[in-house]
Amino acid sequence: MPQTHASPQFRAAVFDAYGTLLDIHAATSRHAARLGGKAAPISTLWRAKQLEWSWILSATGTYESFWSLTGKALDHALAAHAVSDPALRADLLAAYGALDAYPDAAPMLTALRGRGLGTAILSNGSPEMLAAAVAAGRLGPLLDDVISVHPLRCFKPDPRVYALATARFGCEPGEIAFVSSNAWDAYGAMRFGFRVFWVNRGGAPVEYGLDGAATIIPSLSDLPATLA
Repeated sequence: MPQTHASPQFRAAVFDAYGTLLDIHAATSRHAARLGGKAAPISTLWRAKQLEWSWILSATGTYESFWSLTGKALDHALAAHAVSDPALRADLLAAYGALDAYPDAAPMLTALRGRGLGTAILSNGSPEMLAAAVAAGRLGPLLDDVISVHPLRCFKPDPRVYALATARFGCEPGEIAFVSSNAWDAYGAMRFGFRVFWVNRGGAPVEYGLDGAATIIPSLSDLPATLA
């Protein structure tokens, strides 16, 4: 059962993209036959290095697009698992550019839109990769905006990123329901002042005190009822 707390009136629901609305492991799943038993560990390391790159760059005041980091992280993951296949590398990167949306994403967004709630993505992704992913997942008509960190040239959990959402909807942080499956992102959003909903699909151990500061739900399907 979702862990719920009293909720304020919301103006908008703002979502992380990668891992929350979009299945980050879909790229390797599409090419699992070519990767064999290395598919899962490559996917896990790919994601870990992608995020690590973003944190290191932000901490040192430097920036590259998230798409560039995605390619570098893939190269590291393939090399770590002794996979040397340029065609496979190209196919994996192309697949990441058109990730599947989770099956519960569109029905949930439809329900929120039906209540007149604003909806948006707030993501580390570059504008081009987000546009491609939203189109591939057929989520565009269900979103009021897709907000990228790119104009700021820094990544989450920098508070300036979360401020992009309050500026977009012209509201206070507490009027936004921020939804992420990434515990570190949920923590950053909570520190900014958003009302946070952590989507803990895999039943991972609670981190960063989120059990006392966020509403924990097992899937996006639980969000509309929890917000109500």
